[in-house]
Amino acid sequence: MKGEKKRRGRIFLAVLALIALLTGCKADIPIVSEIAETKAYTLPQSMIILATERNRYQQIYTSQIWGIDLPGDQNFESYLIEQVKEFLQEMKMMNLLAENKGVTLTSSEKEKVRKASDEYFGSLTKEDIAYMGITEEDVRSMYEQYYLSNKVVTELTKDMNLEISDSEAKVIIVDQIVLTDKDQADQVLSLVTAEGADFSALAREHSLEETMERHIGRGEASKAYEEAAFALLEGDISPVVEDNGRFYIIKCVDDYDETATQERKAGLYRKRKKEAFDQIYNKYKEENPVAFSNEIWKDVRFSKEDKTTTTNFFEIYKKYVTD
Repeated sequence: MKGEKKRRGRIFLAVLALIALLTGCKADIPIVSEIAETKAYTLPQSMIILATERNRYQQIYTSQIWGIDLPGDQNFESYLIEQVKEFLQEMKMMNLLAENKGVTLTSSEKEKVRKASDEYFGSLTKEDIAYMGITEEDVRSMYEQYYLSNKVVTELTKDMNLEISDSEAKVIIVDQIVLTDKDQADQVLSLVTAEGADFSALAREHSLEETMERHIGRGEASKAYEEAAFALLEGDISPVVEDNGRFYIIKCVDDYDETATQERKAGLYRKRKKEAFDQIYNKYKEENPVAFSNEIWKDVRFSKEDKTTTTNFFEIYKKYVTD
């Protein structure tokens, strides 16, 4: 249950990350006459995203969540509405950038959108449709905009050299013994390097930390610790390593965790891709400032009596569109 809550709690952030929603500070604030004012989306279109996120949170935490007070005189309802507003405004900016760069959906991509729209709209109850006030055309429009937000990132970075090497992404697994006294560390080292020694048993007996195993990638530990750990082959034990007042004895359990390395490689690639796109996107935002009207949100309120249950807008999208 705890894992499910964490997963659900990260859903909105995962969605933001998926379309590379980026934030950045403008060097200069443009004068009012230079700013175009527009709506991000209509209220029914916006309600598709709002209802999806509202219901996801309510499924986990019940409707009591909407009464929870947050810092800054805000409650969870107003917080979620603000998050959805920001999401939609950024998605609109991504679509304006796509238009500016000539990025469009192909006929086959539009067919995927059509199938996703048909399935999503067909899954809605009368109560869902009434709550959101949507038509199937609203659904199709939002899927197209969401798809285009993803595509523009790929298209504008596809010719960049973003490759991550296995060496850069490499993850190793080590066991460690942690001590605060150098003389004791030297004594324990002599014990663990003796023939037939049980490193795990000695770690449980002498180490200050209960957790013995560590998974480490480059840049995830101090320089001294990383250099010592990555110099080991499977089964090797390091000399005593001093780091910030502590003394470590490190044993290499696996000098190349292939699964973890590939996962980290994918994560580093996404990070590098986002950073590359960030430069293009922030420059576009700076040169094309837009002010979004917030009038449609003024009467949006959540109620325990809202009979809407839809949660699968993004799940259906992923069914038809793979990254």
